Amino acid sequence: MFPTPSTSANQSTSGPIGPVVLDWFPLAGRSLNRQADWLVDLTENRSARGPERYGQHVSEERSGDGGGKEFARVLEELRNRIITETYPLNSVLPTQRALAEEFGVSRDTVQRVVKALAAEKRIESRQGSGSRVVKTQRIHPAAVPQDTTPRPSTLGPIMTEAFSRPEVGLDVFTLTGESLVTHVRVQDERMRRKSEPAPQRITMRVLVPSGEVDLPFPRAKDDPADPRPAKHVRAIALGSITSLRNILELLRVHKKVAEVDLQIRYTTVVPNFKFYLLNGSEALFGLYRVVDRPIILADGEVLPAMDVEGVGAHLMHYVSDEDPNSPGSFFVDSMQSYFDSLWSVSSDAARQGPGGGQDRGV
Repeated sequence: MFPTPSTSANQSTSGPIGPVVLDWFPLAGRSLNRQADWLVDLTENRSARGPERYGQHVSEERSGDGGGKEFARVLEELRNRIITETYPLNSVLPTQRALAEEFGVSRDTVQRVVKALAAEKRIESRQGSGSRVVKTQRIHPAAVPQDTTPRPSTLGPIMTEAFSRPEVGLDVFTLTGESLVTHVRVQDERMRRKSEPAPQRITMRVLVPSGEVDLPFPRAKDDPADPRPAKHVRAIALGSITSLRNILELLRVHKKVAEVDLQIRYTTVVPNFKFYLLNGSEALFGLYRVVDRPIILADGEVLPAMDVEGVGAHLMHYVSDEDPNSPGSFFVDSMQSYFDSLWSVSSDAARQGPGGGQDRGV
């Protein structure tokens, strides 16, 4: 359980998946009681519906059907459906009336969700034509055999293949871990709800920036010194880590996976890119792109900002082969060495991160 706001920073607490060291940071626009309620809700419920994007939902007082919570729930689900291509590129989303009925929310809530997805440039909405998906996550092969046309693929099949092996090893360097949680949740549903084969062991190491690091983005356009965008990112990271821990622990508790080892460390290096290392033989690499888009704060304020595009960012796919000098092998080995070097110096560093210095799993 997370500490209440009266708990001093950096106290430790324990759970079934390991100790957590927490650094308290205030959530803008909320009373102390509502801050505590938000973190309790995040801990208990996020494994079922994913991390809320702090700052991208509005307060409960704004509408009659749950306001911020319902807005965040619907936005998260539709965003995940686009990323995982449940709604593929160029497809049209269900009507707003159908979405309102499916999620049990008001048309006003659905309209605000559609506007948020359009602001993220995931959909285009035209009157009379509905909302069309214009951007999904794509994986581009870094090298292909001769006489073969390179074609982008998506992260889902690559993660499914990795999680279909007896042992899964995953090293990740990322800004928030939001995309990681989205795709791990898909694998969780595949293994638990569809009763498909699961690995015997999952080992995962995740590096995210420390809370003491001055992030260059996101920044408020009108006031670059505004601390709220940084708190927004750190809360997303905290929610992602909490969800990831809950998902993996439930897989172990339900005896779908015999062994789970999740470790989180916090680094003073700010990533300009994200990368995934899968089972020591594959690498997925993508640059963070700076975009001009608003952030919707917890109190409902729309804050013009320069943000970074992480969820759904295009990635390059590298595969190691028998030739140690091939481009794929060289890149995978280089990124593994880079990750290991950062990991080795992050064990006792960045204790002020959103979640502490090191978070070991079972």
